[in-house]
Amino acid sequence: MQPQQQNRQPELVEGSLPVFVFPTELVFYADEQNSHKQVLTLYNPYEFALKFKVLCTAPNKYTVVDATGAVKPQCRVDIVIRHRDVRPCHYGVYDKFRLQVSEQSQRKALGRKEVSATLQPSAKQDPPHPRPQEEERRLKEQLADSVFFEQTAFQTESRAVAGGPSLLTVLLGLVCVAALMLPTLGDEESTVPVYLHLSVNKKLVAAYVLGIPVRTMVVL
Repeated sequence: MQPQQQNRQPELVEGSLPVFVFPTELVFYADEQNSHKQVLTLYNPYEFALKFKVLCTAPNKYTVVDATGAVKPQCRVDIVIRHRDVRPCHYGVYDKFRLQVSEQSQRKALGRKEVSATLQPSAKQDPPHPRPQEEERRLKEQLADSVFFEQTAFQTESRAVAGGPSLLTVLLGLVCVAALMLPTLGDEESTVPVYLHLSVNKKLVAAYVLGIPVRTMVVL
């Protein structure tokens, strides 16, 4: 019994596992389109697989591709982050991403790593001066109190917006209604030019698109 206890892997305490992520800070530049897409690399140097989850303090400003997934032992994974709200009102604002990792058979987060993100107007400007210690301390306190949101809030960009017919559907319906109002081919009493007269088959197609029963169309 004693040898089996020695070979048993000790249970990891929640939040105690070091997380290796590069880079530790993301800087986006408004005037450089290629900088609006950044890549975070998550490394797994351990002998067991990890599953990860990405959270953020400002989910409406970013899109994260593959915000949840798994990393095989001694492998790495790239996480793509896009800034999708490049406006002057966001210049200099510090946001935060949190990467949580856990074993695939567990739900509790064994470790976490936070990465700061900021938007700057231009990369051509002089590099920012180092922040004073007091300002650095206030920034850390502010970010420490930040609320992180689940990654599902990031992926609304790729979903189709529901509600109401599309413009193409409305235009198609108007064309079909106009086709039904035009005179039928062979109607000599109409003052509409002959090239605008439609055959019965074309009107049946328009009625089918509008959902009008064929019997009703024949009676009309």
